[in-house]
Amino acid sequence: MTSFADLHARCAALGARLFTITALDPAAGVARRVYTSHPVEYPVAGTKPLTRDGWHQTTIIDRQTFVANTPPEFAKYFFDHALIVSLGLGSCINIPVHDGGPVLGTVNLLAEAGHFTADRLTAYQALVSAVQPALCAALPGALQA
Repeated sequence: MTSFADLHARCAALGARLFTITALDPAAGVARRVYTSHPVEYPVAGTKPLTRDGWHQTTIIDRQTFVANTPPEFAKYFFDHALIVSLGLGSCINIPVHDGGPVLGTVNLLAEAGHFTADRLTAYQALVSAVQPALCAALPGALQA
C-alpha cells in the first residue's frame, strides 16, 4: 500500500506545490482534511463545507476531476482563494476518490497558474488511479482518527 506521504512525494516530483487529501463527511456536511503538505495553512482535521455548486457537481456527483488553471476559475468555489493566491498558487485539481460508488474523498493538488496541462493532468490522474484501492480503504478510517 502506498501511504499518503508517498503519493504526495510522487505528485511533488511532477510539480505540485501544495498537496492535501480530504475525506468526505456527508453527515457533517464537510470535507475533512486527513493529509497535508502545508500543516500551518491547511492543518489536518481542517474542514471545508460541502456546498452544492459547480465544483460539487463535477467532483462529487459526476466523479470527474475538477481543473482550474487560473485563480478566477477556482475563486468562485473556494472561500480560501485569497490564501491560495498568497501562497503563490494559481491552479488546482481535485481528483475524486471512489471505488465505483459514492466519492469518499479527494486528492487536491495546487501549483502555479497554468500548471495542469492535459499531459500533466493525465500523469497526476494515473498516480492517483494506481493507489485508488488503498485510498478507498484508508479514507473511511481516516475520518475516525
